[in-house]
Amino acid sequence: MALSVLSRKDKERVIRRLLIQAPPGEFVNAFDDLCLLIRDEKLMHHQGECAGHQHCQKYSVPLSIDGNPVLLSHHNVMGDFRFFDYQSKLSFKYDLLQNQLKDIQSHGIIRNETEYLRVVVLCALKLYVNDHYPKGNCNVLRKTVKSKEYLIACIEDHNYETGECWNGLWKSKWIFQVNPFLTQVTGRIYVQAHFFRCVNLHIEISKDLKESLEIVNQAQLALSFARLVEEQENKFQAAVLEELQELSNEALRKILRRDLPVTRTLIDWQRILSDLNLVMYPKLGYVIYSRSVLCNWII
Repeated sequence: MALSVLSRKDKERVIRRLLIQAPPGEFVNAFDDLCLLIRDEKLMHHQGECAGHQHCQKYSVPLSIDGNPVLLSHHNVMGDFRFFDYQSKLSFKYDLLQNQLKDIQSHGIIRNETEYLRVVVLCALKLYVNDHYPKGNCNVLRKTVKSKEYLIACIEDHNYETGECWNGLWKSKWIFQVNPFLTQVTGRIYVQAHFFRCVNLHIEISKDLKESLEIVNQAQLALSFARLVEEQENKFQAAVLEELQELSNEALRKILRRDLPVTRTLIDWQRILSDLNLVMYPKLGYVIYSRSVLCNWII
């Protein structure tokens, strides 16, 4: 059905759904393409603002405030399209289309034991991220639920190469309650990649985890937490690479005309062709036929 025959409410729903489905790093491109189809600047601006707010939360869009990285998520949403940053103690609106902070306001926070622990955990997490990610960002947030204090650690790294026709995102989230002796860490690691050269390929992989940590003091908890994150993310990365390798092997087997073993041995085609050229055949047609036979035998 053409968009021109839809009611305004249906059109708003379709536009928002399409924008929310935009892969990480491609929201602005999707918005610009839809603008060419809709030709309603006011409608697109409103839906772009709403969908952009959800996109930031879904993909942990990174910002920089006073030189410090800030990751946007639903954990630091204040309402009315505002986010809050514990490090700078600022709340703000973020325009994803313009890549601009708006309506910045200052806030105060309670300096209690949980806040000091948050700072210590953030320092330990930064050391891990700086060692393992090329352009990684991390943030640690506080949240109170039914009088219970929680810390939420977020990690994000991405590589958006639109000119090379691919985009990739790695993000993880780790939550644990601030308890005296023992706490349970709940984590989720998420990877998404989009390839759009010749084919349109989307890959999404995620894993949920639960682990326990003993608590002796703040420094010990921060270091143990960083080691836990490192261990689990390394395991996840190794498993993903192994799975993708197996997927690649399976795809290669389907392409081959015969079920041959995959040896991953480099074939020196130049040497083979040189050897063939040295063989003297009485007829040129027989030479062409011999190469065809060789290629068919290999394939």
